[in-house]
Amino acid sequence: MAKLRFDALNQANNRPTVKVELPGKISEYFGQDVFDLKKMQALLSPDIFKKVRQAIDEGLKIDMETADAIASAAKSWAMSKGATHFTHWFQPLTGTTAEKHDTFFDHIIGLEKFKGNELVQQEPDASSFPSGGIRSTFEARGYTAWDPSSPIFVYGVTLCIPTVFVSYTGEALDNKAPLLKAVEAVDRAATKVCQLFDRKVTRVKPSLGCEQEYFVVDKSLYNSRPDLVMAGRTVFGHNPARGQQLDDHYFGSIPPRIYDFMKDFEIELLKLGIPVSTRHNEVAPSQFEVAPAFEEINVATDHNQLLMDVMNKVAERHDLRVMFHEKPFAGLNGNGKHNNWSLMTNTGVNLFQPSSSARDNLVFLTFLVNTIKAVYDHADLLRASIASAGNDHRLGANEAPPAIMSVFIGSQLTSVLDELEKNGNIKVEKGDNMYMKLGIDKIPPIIIDNTDRNRTSPFAFTGNKFEFRAVGGSANIAAPMTILNLIVAEQLTQFYSEVQKEMNKGAERKIGVVNVLRKYIKDSKKIRFEGDGYSEIWVKEAEKRGLSNIRDTPRALDAYLSEKSRRIFKRHKVLNDVELDARNEINWEAYIMKIQIESRVMGDLVLNHIIPTAIAYQNRLINNANGLKSLNINNDEILVNIRKITDYIETLNKGIHDMTEERKRANKIEDNRERAIAYCDDVKGKYFEKIRYAVDKLELLVDDEDWPLVKYREMLFLR
Repeated sequence: MAKLRFDALNQANNRPTVKVELPGKISEYFGQDVFDLKKMQALLSPDIFKKVRQAIDEGLKIDMETADAIASAAKSWAMSKGATHFTHWFQPLTGTTAEKHDTFFDHIIGLEKFKGNELVQQEPDASSFPSGGIRSTFEARGYTAWDPSSPIFVYGVTLCIPTVFVSYTGEALDNKAPLLKAVEAVDRAATKVCQLFDRKVTRVKPSLGCEQEYFVVDKSLYNSRPDLVMAGRTVFGHNPARGQQLDDHYFGSIPPRIYDFMKDFEIELLKLGIPVSTRHNEVAPSQFEVAPAFEEINVATDHNQLLMDVMNKVAERHDLRVMFHEKPFAGLNGNGKHNNWSLMTNTGVNLFQPSSSARDNLVFLTFLVNTIKAVYDHADLLRASIASAGNDHRLGANEAPPAIMSVFIGSQLTSVLDELEKNGNIKVEKGDNMYMKLGIDKIPPIIIDNTDRNRTSPFAFTGNKFEFRAVGGSANIAAPMTILNLIVAEQLTQFYSEVQKEMNKGAERKIGVVNVLRKYIKDSKKIRFEGDGYSEIWVKEAEKRGLSNIRDTPRALDAYLSEKSRRIFKRHKVLNDVELDARNEINWEAYIMKIQIESRVMGDLVLNHIIPTAIAYQNRLINNANGLKSLNINNDEILVNIRKITDYIETLNKGIHDMTEERKRANKIEDNRERAIAYCDDVKGKYFEKIRYAVDKLELLVDDEDWPLVKYREMLFLR
């Protein structure tokens, strides 16, 4: 395998750069592969187009006559771009996307056709997708249904139709359907609250900008690491002498080969209407970030899934591999998705934007305080939404936020909330665009957007939005965004009810709002934290405050099944009990499978590659030691290394054997939750670090020419 390593290094070092020419101004090709409203308007009659707009804006159902007209126009447009097939593009509970391609060509009539019923609904086989017991193998029927709020697009030669995916009996089998329901819930609740201040507000839509972190390595180097291929992360690998400690990679000059790759995938994304606007080097070597502009949350979620798919496919053209795994390299930054979330009204107001108007800032404070209160009341559920085997490796290490859910708002806003809690008197006060006037006695004006940023905070206010930093790099963001919108919808519903009670007692509306806000500020104070989330001081302080610190996925997922969580899922009609139970079964099973794969990869590498290499090198040392002894030359240092190698080999043999036995024992546990905990505690917890330590020490002892695995220093400094 050492030969494979050096062959891979030779290939990587001699790759020609794939030059990429820009097709012109972005404005000339942005969205050219999207069947957007502008194209619909040009191809549909005014009456049909009006119905489409109503379906998108108001969620109205599309009748079959309208669907036929849309399908016909979409087919003509897609075929003009070279498309031969269509597919319902959906997001099953695998964490990725799925598609089944059908041809436009009908061999009986000898022509291409595409009907409204094919646009609106398809029937992919549901039996082999994760269902958590909702569907059995002999119950294969499942349905995909068109989501008009997310635009249709052409990818390659296929017309792709974003859809939800449900079972024959109606349960959601995907990530999109619950998100759409949570978006409706927060729209209803937020609109009612907005109308306490402005009757013109009739809709509130969540918006999202999702920063995506990723690593890039050469294809040959990637393929020569079985752990990367099978598990998505390196289970072994000693830290290089130079990692990220100099911080010289961060925002540095982008390596030429990566720069061409970035240009290439950005062109593809822009054609698909994904408004990527930022690219840069991240902190770790060979780590980068791409970030889009803000979009409506459902579209942003679809676009993030599509972005990862496009990046993977474009990487092939450049002989590269992209890694979205949360922790592909130990001791270095992991990959996250920083979800920048806000709420926008139909009147064009960002509800998290401070203003020069005292009235508008009362609205701002209302939504700020209610979001903080929502995170406080449902912190465990928010933690569960970002739980995964990969994220367990990342949380709390190398600039990733800890598993303790907390909210950062900055010292300025902290002083505002503290003062509002003590003093609720309101006065109208005019200001200018430079300052945030609160109209509250004893509180000075605040410079807008002067809040510092806290990288250790999982949920931070950053001027005009909240940034949920704890989401993992490979995750489908629909899951955490479903939970965030759901808990905010629940909180706003409670707030509206309490304000109504205050008004029924005779309080003027504004005073009623302030009274409830003051109570919420006091109640949720414990979740606010401005300091270093990595410090042991915070761990102890969080425990004193009664905040949860759930470090592993199997236990974090329990929050989905609490009575408190079940009630809010039911109340807002996002998921029922059957769907919740099923999702947890799927998540526990996914955790088990991922830890099992990592464990098996470790066993394979240790027994078939690491130990044989170590023994072969040890034998050379023994021959050398014997030769020195025969010449009466001191061989003590060589004997020390021989003993070290012997000890590490013994550790590995015993560790792999015992880990395998623990895995066998865990596999006999019938309950998925208990089996997941056994894999977490008894397989991963007891053996992964112990085995890794021995392998990484051998990497330093064994001759570099013999070592079978591509080393970190060889993978991470791709130029």
